Amino acid sequence: MKAESKYIFSTGDLSRKDFSIKYKNEKGNFYLPIEKIKELYCFNDITISTKLLDILATAGIIVHFFNYYGNYVGTFYPKENLISGRLVVKQANTFMKNRENVAKAFVNGIAKNIKTTLYHYYRHGTKELKPVIDFCNNDVEKLLEKAKDIKQILSIEGKIWAEFYSTFKYFLPEDFMINKRVKRPPDNPMNAMISFGNTLLYTKTISEIYNTHLEQSISFLHEPSEARFSLSLDLSEVFKPVIVYRTIFDLVNNKKIKVEKHFNSKVNYSLLNDDGKKLFIEAFENRINQTFEHPILKRKVSYKQAIKLDGYKLIKYIVEGKEFIPFDIEKKV
Repeated sequence: MKAESKYIFSTGDLSRKDFSIKYKNEKGNFYLPIEKIKELYCFNDITISTKLLDILATAGIIVHFFNYYGNYVGTFYPKENLISGRLVVKQANTFMKNRENVAKAFVNGIAKNIKTTLYHYYRHGTKELKPVIDFCNNDVEKLLEKAKDIKQILSIEGKIWAEFYSTFKYFLPEDFMINKRVKRPPDNPMNAMISFGNTLLYTKTISEIYNTHLEQSISFLHEPSEARFSLSLDLSEVFKPVIVYRTIFDLVNNKKIKVEKHFNSKVNYSLLNDDGKKLFIEAFENRINQTFEHPILKRKVSYKQAIKLDGYKLIKYIVEGKEFIPFDIEKKV
């Protein structure tokens, strides 16, 4: 039986009933078998019992909490079963000695996946994208070779994303234009979707790293932080063009999502409403669970599994010194 992500949008109570999760709201009681759940997403005020937390921890089920506006609040993270003190020491040592090499690999991975994402539209006639495609394909690697510290690497990353956003005007409708990336809070429908999608991907990455021996707080591109799982920020960055932006572009260009219908008019359409969140999550889940033939493993792999595979690649680099090359959508590896 395949375990899945479950999303809760209404106010209610979560408790334990035998080996199931009991969810009670104004419509009645609903039961979710433990074995069918990999992670829970709560998008409203939820009361949760300690007995339930006990069985969730035993089953290794992660719970992500969001407020009414869709902003990430935090994660219930069960006690880790995959603990390796030796790997933690090696991971910390890699940060001290080779942080820049790993950070450069992440940034190069971002550029490659942006290039492939844009090339889809270039092939279909949007020739204005060629300068940015060439920049990602040719210039980024040269710039990274010259970068001497993390500050310069982050500057290159920032330029890649800025170049990417500058292309949106060539293949997105006017309602979804973006002048610049605004995060806290988003200031238009496009920024609202980007923030929501990035947060979903971040939490998915937390769940995938939980099933490896990696230490979530020791990151390479982002600064290690006590207040967040910064390694999840690193690993998720490469997958944003592949999962988040492709989800957005599909919803927008196929007119599946509409400003007046799926965004909150009370805040200048800068937040998804409940219908918008549900629509986006459905498209996001379809995308992240989409499978492809892995050229090395010779079997079907989902994009979500590819995130965990990148975690294993990072472990190989930390332990064996094998070159770390993040997921490349063009090569499917």
